[in-house]
Amino acid sequence: MPDRVVDYLVRTVADRGITQIFGVDGANIEDLYDAIFDAGGSPAGIVAKHEFSAATMADGYARSTGGMGVVAATSGGGAVNLVAGLAESFTSHVPVLALIGQPPTSLEGLGAFQDSSGLSESIDAAALFATISRYCARVTDPSELPEQLAAAIAAAESGGPAVLLIPKDVQQQAMPEYIRARQFDTAAAGAPLDRASPSFPAATSPHTVATELADARRTGKVVIIAGDQVARDDARDELAELVATLDAAIGLAPDAKDVYSNTGPGYCGVAGSMGHAALVEALSAASACLLVGTRLPVTARAGLDAALADLPVLSVGARAPYLAATHATSADLAATITTLLADIGAGSTSSPRAAELTPMAVPEAAGPGLRYRTVVEAIQRALPDGADIFADAGNTGASVVHYLRVPEGGRFTVALGMGGMGYAFGAGIGSAFARRAAPDGSHRTVVIAGDGSFFMHGMEIHTAIEHDLPITFVVFNNNAHAMCVTREQLYYRDRYSFNRFQPSYLGAGIAAMFPGLQARTVSDPHRLSDALDHSFAAAGPDFLEILCDPDEVPPFLPFLSALESSRSTP
Repeated sequence: MPDRVVDYLVRTVADRGITQIFGVDGANIEDLYDAIFDAGGSPAGIVAKHEFSAATMADGYARSTGGMGVVAATSGGGAVNLVAGLAESFTSHVPVLALIGQPPTSLEGLGAFQDSSGLSESIDAAALFATISRYCARVTDPSELPEQLAAAIAAAESGGPAVLLIPKDVQQQAMPEYIRARQFDTAAAGAPLDRASPSFPAATSPHTVATELADARRTGKVVIIAGDQVARDDARDELAELVATLDAAIGLAPDAKDVYSNTGPGYCGVAGSMGHAALVEALSAASACLLVGTRLPVTARAGLDAALADLPVLSVGARAPYLAATHATSADLAATITTLLADIGAGSTSSPRAAELTPMAVPEAAGPGLRYRTVVEAIQRALPDGADIFADAGNTGASVVHYLRVPEGGRFTVALGMGGMGYAFGAGIGSAFARRAAPDGSHRTVVIAGDGSFFMHGMEIHTAIEHDLPITFVVFNNNAHAMCVTREQLYYRDRYSFNRFQPSYLGAGIAAMFPGLQARTVSDPHRLSDALDHSFAAAGPDFLEILCDPDEVPPFLPFLSALESSRSTP
């Protein structure tokens, strides 16, 4: 059989060491699956239950490997279902390559089923995906594919999704003989789209940042706030050395809890709306704040504005922060931090203790079920070494960010780019594939989500069962979109609720659906530890439903501020 476009795509993915292509099959992408079969299953084709989850699987795979994830989808509704997942990867700068099938070119603009060519008043897929990608191109000629693919990979590796729209007839065409063996340099493939705002100040040199850090260290205490770029650039060791050299206090952005030991020297907790008072106190007494790999968006900045207003703010990272700062652009934080260390010179010999983290004071809950803090702290005690945690949006996610300390060697991910509910199910599965393929493939993955997220994309549990992945799904069931219930109560006078559900019995339901899967329900705090121990000790997938109170207010600063304001209003 002649070497087809789809064979070239699959071989290129395999040559980059990518072990899975996640997706959902369909008429206009089925030739890619045919090529995966012909390639002998390397990479493997993993079929998800929904394209959003397939996109988040590629996202989770990329976050855990530090490389690129790949997702495939057919045209029409399948393609559009990718949007929310790719938007998360775009906002969080996660490298994902999306291969999207399109109707045959001969039918474009002529009423083709799922036509998205932009012709004859059809949807324009290229325009749609261009807004959530670093690179988007429609492949119309096999001879152009190598350069388009190289450009897409280069753009994805710059931080974000890249999209190739490939009509079915083009997928089936043979690659020209003269280019089959050619290699294309992704580094020379052209610059990705640049959407940086011109309002941000011009970047300076890391040497300038180092000079200001050295001055600040002589006059007082430096506080570092680190973000998720540290994980993407694999700069954890360099960050720890910088903290030690500066004798600094350190806080972490909510989506970067795994970039520094949560019990390490100088640790002051999480920054922002789900953060800790210890970091605010450290900033109030500091001589400077250094941002490392974070733009400090509102979720990481809430509650810190007053303290930061009186401080010199320095920054190193891929993009300038959202507040005024002396910023040095860095596409490689490990190298940039090494430069800072060389300029700063010998550091402190002291080893400051991690701060005692005082949890936010939340109102006492009186409803049924277990309390967020009780559950999260029990999870903390039971987590195996090196466990990877994927937390979903909502009250559940806020509680996990605030209360949980990431185990040594583990990873932590929460989708704060777009906050799409159900993200953690697919992302956790993608990460579990990646971690199982690694030399130390014994890590357990733990997905923690609410029942609202489960109802959106929880059936991806089926994918975990199919592939016998070492993953535990912990679902906090309060029969509600609980964060929306809390907002109704705080901001709309508690006059109604659109967000309470009829009771569902998820543990029993999952056990009935999937014979052989261990599924438990916990409503008694005295049985929680034993249930967690059994769940985390499982070899394959496991499901744990924990009954919670929909009216409990989570540790989320905007909610607590609203409560405090209501108490002080006559």
